[in-house]
Amino acid sequence: MDWVQQFFTSNFAGCVWLACILLSAIPLLESKIAIPFAMNPAFFGSNALSGVAAYFCSLAGSLLPCIFVVVLVRYIKNKTSVIFVNSKKFAVKINKLNSQTSTLKKYVLLASFVAIPLPLTGVWTGSVIAGLSTLRLPYCLLAICVGAAISCAITTLVCSVFANSTGIVLFISLAMVVAFLLVDIVMSLLKRK
Repeated sequence: MDWVQQFFTSNFAGCVWLACILLSAIPLLESKIAIPFAMNPAFFGSNALSGVAAYFCSLAGSLLPCIFVVVLVRYIKNKTSVIFVNSKKFAVKINKLNSQTSTLKKYVLLASFVAIPLPLTGVWTGSVIAGLSTLRLPYCLLAICVGAAISCAITTLVCSVFANSTGIVLFISLAMVVAFLLVDIVMSLLKRK
């Protein structure tokens, strides 16, 4: 762990905001890791970001890949949908699902899903969901932006409340990501058997 600290302090000590933006643009990490990392004085000392600066840098970094992911997923879906939509059962289930929920409720659910600061609930996953849906692109992006703003606010609030323990918050966030990945790998291995 010492080499990680040394890498970031030697490369990003003068521009902690850039490290925050880059970390928050990485899937699985996003603002859940970037904010406690950027606010951690153990890594950056007096150069650590304030809560407001970490919030805006992380929000900007999280939203950078959003439009590209949504458009790419929609493009792939449109090119490959001929294979899947030929099945009448599949088409009936999709139409039934789309008719059961109001459009506004779908956008609220998308924003709520992105707003939860847990592993695999963030901008990247919300963008994939938006890309696979039939919802209108501008409203999907708005819902993702609202959810990301709420997620960043929750993470910043937790880090500000426990300002002397941002290292612990960072460790807990990383532990949650690793635990989720391990559970996912074990579940996929069990399904194969």
